[in-house]
Amino acid sequence: MKAATFIEPGKVEIKEYEKPTIQKPTDAIIRVLRACVCGSDLWWFRGISQRQAGSTVGHEAIGIVESVGSAVKDVQAGDFVIAPFTHGCGHCAACLAGFDGDCLNQEAGGNGGYQGEYLRFTNANWALVKIPGQPADYSDEMLNNFLALADVMATGFHAATSAEVKQGDTVVVMGDGAVGLSGVLSAKLLGANRIIAMSRHEDRQKLAREFGATDIIAERGDEAVAQVMALTKTGADAVLECVGTEQSVDTAIKVGRPGAVVGRVGVPQKAEMNTNDLFWKNIGLRGGIASVTTDDKQVLLDAVLTGKIQPGKVFTKQFALEDIQAAYEAMDQRTAIKSLVVVSDR
Repeated sequence: MKAATFIEPGKVEIKEYEKPTIQKPTDAIIRVLRACVCGSDLWWFRGISQRQAGSTVGHEAIGIVESVGSAVKDVQAGDFVIAPFTHGCGHCAACLAGFDGDCLNQEAGGNGGYQGEYLRFTNANWALVKIPGQPADYSDEMLNNFLALADVMATGFHAATSAEVKQGDTVVVMGDGAVGLSGVLSAKLLGANRIIAMSRHEDRQKLAREFGATDIIAERGDEAVAQVMALTKTGADAVLECVGTEQSVDTAIKVGRPGAVVGRVGVPQKAEMNTNDLFWKNIGLRGGIASVTTDDKQVLLDAVLTGKIQPGKVFTKQFALEDIQAAYEAMDQRTAIKSLVVVSDR
């Protein structure tokens, strides 16, 4: 089988591998239909973070279950599924509390292999999200919506729920990548009245408005804070931090009103950060790894099926698996908001 492989910073290639097999009773083998490139993939692609050379890559996919282990009862061969990156078991303390991204029974080792023809999926019984029917029942646009639920939409939603967004709120969203845009969509879904998107790119500003943003601020740092205060007078009720840089987190804290909560899902880019500003305004800071399976099963899959949200619009360029290098370059060079990778026909 073919799968995308990390060679060195700035370079991924398609290589041939043995097709994966069931190794544990809790496994499933999935034939991948569509995958994508994540903003977090760019950390090792750019050489900012370390990744083992020769490792398979990707952590978002939809596909068809080909076979399951003896302990897998919730899905069966032939089912059409979302394959989240989180692999929650569904029964540990973290999963039962709704935080499957922090599952206590995940297998050791890095996630990868979703950008390939077949995937061995661990903890398959609960972690896979079954989609009604078959791929042929849906349009390409709907398939893209389902794919967004494997990570990016669920991560944006996790930012919004962590920030406790509620009906009528004023929300600021830090970041105009696919996660930030999904955060805008999530804030709208949860009933926010005013959504201020921080963006300086025209294509992303346009999609942010389509997703529900009422205001766009292009400035950064103290200028951005001043703009938010001019719009809101007191600051935002909730802030979604979808970048992870020190400046983004600092700005997020400063634009919140006293008592606001910052929902943080941007992968941290600095080990140490001054949190004293949280104290002086009673600002809360929550968030982390998304609860993909939990939120998909409880809210997001139904929202897609009923047409309430169309998160697949974040995919602005499409590539064949063989063109995986170009898919990464499009993300790296910001010519795509998010790159869609078509692995197989339906």
